[in-house]
Amino acid sequence: METHKQLTIGLFGFGVVGEGLYRVLQQTPSLNARIKKVCIKNYGKKRNGPASLFTADKYDLLNDRDINVIVEVIDDADAAFTIVSTALKNGKDVVSASKKMIAGHLPELLELQQQTGRSFLYESAACASIPVIRNLEEYYDNDLLHSIKAIVNGSTNFILTKIFEEGLDFKQALLLAQQAGFAERNPQLDVEGYDAVNKWTFLLTHAYGIMERPASILFSGIQHIHAADAEVARAKRQEIKLVAQAQKLKNGKVAAFVLPQFVKQDDPLALVKNEYNGVVIESAFADKQFFYGKGAGSFPTASAILSDISALRYHYKYEYKKLNHHLPHELSNDFFLRVYISFDDASVIPRERFEWIEEWHAREGREYLVGVISHRELKSAEWWKENNVSLILAPDPVIEDLELRKLKRKSLELAGVL
Repeated sequence: METHKQLTIGLFGFGVVGEGLYRVLQQTPSLNARIKKVCIKNYGKKRNGPASLFTADKYDLLNDRDINVIVEVIDDADAAFTIVSTALKNGKDVVSASKKMIAGHLPELLELQQQTGRSFLYESAACASIPVIRNLEEYYDNDLLHSIKAIVNGSTNFILTKIFEEGLDFKQALLLAQQAGFAERNPQLDVEGYDAVNKWTFLLTHAYGIMERPASILFSGIQHIHAADAEVARAKRQEIKLVAQAQKLKNGKVAAFVLPQFVKQDDPLALVKNEYNGVVIESAFADKQFFYGKGAGSFPTASAILSDISALRYHYKYEYKKLNHHLPHELSNDFFLRVYISFDDASVIPRERFEWIEEWHAREGREYLVGVISHRELKSAEWWKENNVSLILAPDPVIEDLELRKLKRKSLELAGVL
């Protein structure tokens, strides 16, 4: 078997990331990889490369026997799936950055990898420059992995940083993120949490062997966060971040969600600013480990793609160890979350659905409460996504012990809170 295979690349997409990769490969001749052809949608647009490099016909790449690697960095999930699946069937290895496509089609893509024996790598789709997938695959045994929590969307983190540290309003901060190339073409994907939950879907596969569609995971974005919430966070000396979290419960199942969360100043995720991503992994014996790096932008994403391309020289594949060689874990609905909720109209808050309410405050026309509610209720209800309601998790939000819950309720009754 050859050790260092020559890589001839067909590249789909020449936007911020695609052009970044083209430039990075020009600066790394030692990699023994070259881009033979780039497929683009708008052939008439001027590009920073020789005209002979570009084509609008995908089959110029997919049917070229000389091309043995397809790199796909487009933002159309359906077209990306067609490209990736055709490339694997045609005996080519594939590197992808399409979060939505991977999240929506991972079972089919796993089957294709098994059928064809080709590699399908997508480190850049998770946290751009942070090698979190490779670490979860190679380093952490799922029985010893207590929890993983992360900021996986650089755009929302950039927006929240600008709101908190520069006093910008939401629209100003979003515009800045788009101008810097950090936000998706459709900002809803970032702002409403879709991008983050897509990433979390396949990170759960590598962390715990869980194979679920994005719709199975409780999530929201930062679209409902109110200026008053930022004031409360400052008063509590905390930050607000969009946090993806997975935690192993005592019953062996996993609690997983992607929601805004108050983060204490001594939490490593509080250090993650602007377009950076951060991942905190807690395991049985290594305690907490913190990964930090740029989560958006041309070169950070291109660097992760470059790492995957480099790994193909050694015939590297994801083994999906937690899925194939362990007993895969399951997602749980049977746990509770401590939440902060702010609102203008108290009548829209279904108090009876809370296990208990610890605080209720009114400040300058906007009220907020802190209470405990079941994950199952949040998953099935819409009231907290409407009516100008803002929901943010408390730090360390998961409550799983039913006895503790009963004792807490009893103590609140005795205190006259209920």
